Parts: sequence; structure tokens; C-alpha cells
Amino acid sequence: MNLRILARISVFSLLVVAFGAQVSLGGTAVVEPSAADRGREALTSRSFLKPEWSLEIYERVASLWEDKAPDPNTDPERYALAFARRYGLHPAPFPNDGLPMGLKRSTDPTTGRQGLQVDCLVCHGGSIGGQSFVGLGNSQLDMIGLYQDFFQADGRPIFFTGFTVNTVRGAVNAGQMAAVLISLRKPDLSRRLIPVLHGSKFPETDVPAWWNIKYKETTYYDGRTDARSVRSNMQFMLGEKSREQFEELEPTFADILAYLNSIEAPEYPFPIDAELAVRGRSIFENQCAKCHGTYVDEPSYPNLIIELDRIGTDPVRALAPSDLLVSHYNSTWFAEEYPVDELMTGYQAPPLEGVWATAPYLHNGSIPTLEHLLDSSSRPDRFRRPPSTDFEHYDTDRVGWRVEVLEPVSAEAAKRDRDRSIFDTSRYGLGNQGHTFGDALSPDERRAVIEYLKTL
Repeated sequence: MNLRILARISVFSLLVVAFGAQVSLGGTAVVEPSAADRGREALTSRSFLKPEWSLEIYERVASLWEDKAPDPNTDPERYALAFARRYGLHPAPFPNDGLPMGLKRSTDPTTGRQGLQVDCLVCHGGSIGGQSFVGLGNSQLDMIGLYQDFFQADGRPIFFTGFTVNTVRGAVNAGQMAAVLISLRKPDLSRRLIPVLHGSKFPETDVPAWWNIKYKETTYYDGRTDARSVRSNMQFMLGEKSREQFEELEPTFADILAYLNSIEAPEYPFPIDAELAVRGRSIFENQCAKCHGTYVDEPSYPNLIIELDRIGTDPVRALAPSDLLVSHYNSTWFAEEYPVDELMTGYQAPPLEGVWATAPYLHNGSIPTLEHLLDSSSRPDRFRRPPSTDFEHYDTDRVGWRVEVLEPVSAEAAKRDRDRSIFDTSRYGLGNQGHTFGDALSPDERRAVIEYLKTL
């Protein structure tokens, strides 16, 4: 298996924010870039991996599409839109050589060969209402579709990983990618000939928003990793980098994490019923704040990990890391400072700033709107996700995405289904059960809480 195709950067979480400093050059004050500034520059302008495909693949891949594509030379804007819609990518809000977020020009430092590679923003760069945001989870991404088309257009063998990458748009399987990559390294990060057979089976999951990591003491959905760990967020480059290269890059990734901790959530762009929101705040602080925190004046976040039998949500992701995988990871360079907690508890209750923009909900993206989240009886079991994140598909009352509810099918049929716009909760790890705390609210109370959540 070509491990480079699995390499990318995932969720970053370091509770450090560095500020710029002034120095004097010949009597002139010069403001040095802060760690956050350096991190933003590194994240948006550099590629940390060798090219996987040729530069021409961006245009060549259209030959595989069912519909005739706009000409990329005479109509580059329409071509870029068609390309982005097919693979679920979004315009870059920074200079990116005309490419969408998630694709980057890259140069092999050994051979000088130039080409394209994915980067962390393929998953962590999203858009809503026509505006792109670094750090918004990409709820449209079709990762397996992109890889399959790129490899076929490149005339190479069919893309194969040995595990599920995604069965539905907007979901990714970063956990299994990392588990495969670390299994092929020894504690000193030299390569193994035979992988560690750790037996872990991660499911695909939703991509969380980066703007909330600054509040966390622990990170990832199970809350088992210290949020100060820089190294844990570099593991997706294990398909390519050596121990020495990781050590050299560690300060740069500390800067990137400082930038991510400076990101602020976008404000809700539609009118809010202020009186109703005040009522909702009171209900929220009585019913929800113990787990999710308070958001008036200085936010206060409790960093709670909720037991599986209490939260009741699909347990597959929490149970996925085997003891052998955890112990192997903890024996490596990545865990020297911050080992993964050996005890599995459940799921971390997330901070909720910008929650209006982060639909679908739960760790696996199985719930389309906040109303569905707060009323478990209303949740659809099988539905088609919208074709874009434009506001024409956004539900301002329920807060989240309008979806087409579909009739249930057998588990066997759901497993065979190749339409990745369809979310089926009978699939592995994609159950929509649990988090029933809102069921006790009256419809009016639920509506008030939702109105308050728009303000966060």
C-alpha cells in the first residue's frame, strides 16, 4: 500500500496563543510576526508533503465525469466551481494558485518534481452561505471520490486502503488512517516490515470546528489526548516523514496550533429574536451548561468526558482504539510528553461557539439540525444531504441543513449503496441514537434554546 496517499494533517489542539514582539532596526520599530501569524502563513502557504499527482491532474480528471465539464482554459471559474462541487471542496480564502482549499501545489525536495497534494484543509476547510472558513469542518467532502478519480485519471492502480474512507459526503476516517500509519513504525519511528496488528476498527466521523479547540484541555472525540500535544497532530505525515524531519517541523506545527487557537467562530448572519434568546439562555444554563459550558462574558468550559451509558450515542468511535494500539502509540516519540489516556470513558462534550455553522451534529454527523438533536423522536434514519452549503439549503428555524428524508432500507442494501449523498444511520458507526437530554423540554422551551444557540 502506498502510504503517502494516506498522509495529511488532522485536528490540531494546543492551548497556546503567542503575540507579536517589537524590535528596533535603525530606530524604526518593526513588528515581528507572532506565533499565530507564522502559523497561519505556514498552514495556508506551505505544503508539507511530496506531490502525489501531476499538476495536470486538476484538469485531466474531468474526462471521467459523466457530464461535460466547462473548459478549464477558456472558463476557469466555471470549471473550478464544477470541480469543487463534484468533490465537495471550497474556494480558498487565501492565495492558493487557483486551487480550492485542500489541494496544494507541492515540490519534491529531492527531485524537484512539482505536482499536487492534499493538505489538512481538505477536511478542515469548509464554507457556509458562500463564504469559506479555515477551521470549519468540510461537510461536503467526498474523500474517496476524489482519490478514486485522481488515481484513475493518473493511470494508476485503483485506489485501495483496506478500510472504509467514507460512505457519505462530509465524513472521514482520520482515526483509521492514523492507526494504520503508526502501526508501520517502531517506537523510534523507524519503519517496521510487519505492521502492529492492533485490531482497531475506527468508523468514519464528522469533522469538528477548529475555533473551539482553544477551550479544551483534552482533544479528539474521546478526550483521551492532552490538548497541549503538538506531536499527536503530526502523525498523519507518517507515510513520508522520518524522526529527524518530524523534530525539525515541530516548532512550525506549534505555530500552526497557535494560529488555530486564535480563530474565532463566525456570527449567525440572520435575525435573532432577542427576547426568545434570553429565555433560551436561562433554560440552557439550567439544563445544558454543566456539560457544554457558559458563554456570557468570559466563556467557562468544564471539559467533561461523558460516560457512554449516560450519553447513549453511537459507541463505535469511543470503543475503536484497542489497548494494543494505545500502548503502541504511547511507546513512540509522539507520546513522549503527552501519552494517550489508557482509560476509555466516553465522548467529550464539546464547546458550542459557532454551533449554528457546524451542522450536521453529533460526532458522526448523523443529525441534520439542532431541533433533531433536542428531540430524538424527530430524527430521520435515512436522508439525503444537500448538494451544497449555500443558504438556500439552510434551515433557520431548526438550525442546520434541510435534508430529503428517505424510506429505510435493509442493512444489506444500505451497505451496498454507493450514493454518497445518502446518510444511512444503520451503517457502521453512524447511528443517531443518544443525547436525549432535550426530549424533556417542551416545544416552546426547545425553540427558545435553539434561538439562544444562534447567539453563540
